[in-house]
Amino acid sequence: MIGIARVAALSLLAMMAMAMAMAMATATARAEDALKAKVGVLRLSSSAPVFIAQDKGYFRDAGLDIELKFFDAAQPIAVATTSGDVDFGVTAFTAGLYNLAGKGVLKVIGGMSREKPGYPLIGYFASNNAYAAGLKTPKDLAGKRIAMTQVGSSFHYSLGLLADKYGFRLSDVKIVPLQSLSNAAAALKGETVDAALLPISTARKLMDDGGAKFLGWVGDETPWQLGAVFASPKTLANKVLVTKFLAVLARADREYHDVILASMKDGVAPINERTKPLLEIIAKYTNLPVEQVVGNCAYIDPDGKLDVKNVDNQIKWLQEQGFADKGYDADAIIAKDYVKAD
Repeated sequence: MIGIARVAALSLLAMMAMAMAMAMATATARAEDALKAKVGVLRLSSSAPVFIAQDKGYFRDAGLDIELKFFDAAQPIAVATTSGDVDFGVTAFTAGLYNLAGKGVLKVIGGMSREKPGYPLIGYFASNNAYAAGLKTPKDLAGKRIAMTQVGSSFHYSLGLLADKYGFRLSDVKIVPLQSLSNAAAALKGETVDAALLPISTARKLMDDGGAKFLGWVGDETPWQLGAVFASPKTLANKVLVTKFLAVLARADREYHDVILASMKDGVAPINERTKPLLEIIAKYTNLPVEQVVGNCAYIDPDGKLDVKNVDNQIKWLQEQGFADKGYDADAIIAKDYVKAD
């Protein structure tokens, strides 16, 4: 009887070991079968749904093996997408991005962040000396030296909208392109420029250290469609990959909106049992403490829609300024099979 029991026990162990081996083999096979893709992003809350989808395993659950590649400015992400260094880009519109799309080497496939009143993202900041000399509000920027990442960037467009709003000429402003957010922040602190356009995540430490003064939010002054999701024709040829990627982002867009954005008051998200898990994910990928993330939650449409009319206005403005090539409009650069137009 003891021998029979021992044999039965050994058989049971063997069956369990075989089941575990089969499960491991299946998991390995699934991992090998997963569609691989690299995504170019900035460490900003404007990419929050990407971070949520990655950290909570939504991409993995959809059969995607996603690698995030981080950049320090928007334009290099567009270039990396066309060169194949990344498969998808998620960042702000720039003249360079539009020009690449106008040449057919890039297509916009979805919306992402927007400048919208009540959702702090990009702000106008003054150096201490300039502030003391009278630079108190965004409308006072006429004639000043202003740092930003690049000519034709989203920051440049925001400044152009501001000039139109307050009736000063953009040509009267001295643009100082410094290629990265960190360089623009350093110039502001070092008093080599009068002002800078910076995301609050970059500017907050400056203000906390007494190195800059806040003037106003772009979203409060001039709302517009800031960011998008885009891909190269090579990536778009893989319809299964693109469809799955956008479906996962749509899920994360909705969660981010309903949990965090819907709970915000006066530009700040509360920290509670419901919001904290997502805020901690954003903090992890943006290298910020949760206490700072709460006041730095960019607006993103819950359905991932793109304001196509505004995109067309951006292109026309950039073309008129000579920052973007002529000969194309919003319809020419949008992948209509994927974009949800607002």
